[in-house]
Amino acid sequence: MANIKSAKKRILTSEKRAARNKAVRSEVKTSVKKVDAAIAAGDKAAAQEALHNLQGVMGRATAKGVYKKNTNARKISRMAQAVNKLG
Repeated sequence: MANIKSAKKRILTSEKRAARNKAVRSEVKTSVKKVDAAIAAGDKAAAQEALHNLQGVMGRATAKGVYKKNTNARKISRMAQAVNKLG
């Protein structure tokens, strides 16, 4: 355990950040799974709706600093390509 006050504070703040990042990443993964499920089912309308929701979730994750800008763009681009291949 840390002895210095600033080190103790660092431990607490890093735990808070880790919990927030984990929650945001989990939300992104859930949204990605919804898009994948719609693609697997062959439902283009549902896939487009899920993709639209994913873009919002990824945008918020990027704004919070959980994902880098290019990572966000790459993931959204790949999902959009998969959705556009339907029908």
